[in-house]
Amino acid sequence: MTDEDYYSYIRKFFSRWAPVYDIVDVFISGVRDKVVEFTDARVGSKILDVCTGTGKQAFAYAKKGYDVIGIDLSEDMQKVANKKNRYKNVKFQVADATDMPFEDNHFEVSCVSFALHDMPQTIREKVLKEMVRVTKPKGIVIIVDYDLPESKIGRYLVYRFVRSYESKYYPEFINSEFGALLEKSGIEIKEGVTVIVGAVRNLRGINQKNNKTLHKMVA
Repeated sequence: MTDEDYYSYIRKFFSRWAPVYDIVDVFISGVRDKVVEFTDARVGSKILDVCTGTGKQAFAYAKKGYDVIGIDLSEDMQKVANKKNRYKNVKFQVADATDMPFEDNHFEVSCVSFALHDMPQTIREKVLKEMVRVTKPKGIVIIVDYDLPESKIGRYLVYRFVRSYESKYYPEFINSEFGALLEKSGIEIKEGVTVIVGAVRNLRGINQKNNKTLHKMVA
């Protein structure tokens, strides 16, 4: 599958899910506030919420007073997010996470929650590299996504349940060498915790790359 096929697929996928996405999100809604606590960002930090969807994670950060920008490829999901937005310190915009419209080293924190599993490996790599680029050196990188419990029966049940509603990229993601990809991208994981009986993992890392400002060349 080419990158173009991915973009077409994912736009159609989330166009269908946008009106009811928050209903499905109830399963993981309790994670959002825990992610903010886990981030432990300094007061006044600028936070980027990558693949923000309907804005649940962005709103959780905003409630604690952080300035947040949420980006997403899906216009339909962004419409839902904007309709729900009651915070002056949150802004949403449609943007491709593989080519973000921000300068290098712009954010103290970048977060991607429940999104990397919806991408093929090539796209996942690009997104992580872009997150590193726009995050300040030694800045915080938060990754929240699915995991599998340690027990055999738990792994089976969680996998079958999540697979029933997630995109076709989930099986590859859950079986991938994710730690190696993060290291390759320049993210050093400092702490990791699992929640919801091991079905979700929260990872807090730092940007290990000393990004020099590289102005994008526009043809």
